Amino acid sequence: MHKKRLIAVLTCALLSTSVIAADITVNGQTITPARVDAIMKAAQNQAQAQGQQLDPNMSQMVRDQLITAEVLRQEAIREGLDQKPEVRAEIENMQAMTLANQLVQQYQKANPVSDTDIRAEYDRVKANAPAKKSYHVQHILVKTEKEANALLDALRKGKPFAQLAKEKSLDKGSRTSGGDLGWTDPSSFVPEFGEAVTKLEKGQITTKPVHTQFGWHIIKLDDVKAQPFPPVEAVRDQLEQHIMSERVEKYIADLKAKAKITQ
Repeated sequence: MHKKRLIAVLTCALLSTSVIAADITVNGQTITPARVDAIMKAAQNQAQAQGQQLDPNMSQMVRDQLITAEVLRQEAIREGLDQKPEVRAEIENMQAMTLANQLVQQYQKANPVSDTDIRAEYDRVKANAPAKKSYHVQHILVKTEKEANALLDALRKGKPFAQLAKEKSLDKGSRTSGGDLGWTDPSSFVPEFGEAVTKLEKGQITTKPVHTQFGWHIIKLDDVKAQPFPPVEAVRDQLEQHIMSERVEKYIADLKAKAKITQ
């Protein structure tokens, strides 16, 4: 980093630190540095998650917001709003949710998901995952069943599938490539189309036109292959989230089981 740039960054950091550390009082009521720091940390975490940097004026903006909130809080108390049942209920709910969230975060930090945990979960999921296949498909789309049957007749007489697709298909996306839809999972198609694909053998063409919301299709299965299971690194984040989610759910369930709850 350039020397002048480094000095500027350090100066900004020092100024921010000094601002956050200073006490704030409103009519004798202190706003602790910890409250400012809590908001700054939350903003910093959010900015990092979004790949952004904090506004250099963020610390002062937070101070101004807390001062405004404190002025309004004191006025609300003077007007007796804190004694209203609905207001007290809202305050109690916010306090409960804040403490609950903090407890869960503390539990997560104390019970991190290890590489061993992730590998074990990966092996379990992989062993129980149904085998998936990928299909290389061509199709010809026409408007009516009569047109589709005429295409089948032409194919039986030896007309090349790709040529007919280029001449007759209404699917502009695949027509120029001879009706080629490439390798795909049948679940990505509308149900009628996908079901017809899975019933074909390699090199086979549907014996009857397939009707969908788009029209009438003649489908050809060029090839089929097993889809490889994704490597552990590709699904690491999802596995970690799943494991932690299950741990937190069990932690909460255990606490509720021990609690005396009446409704």
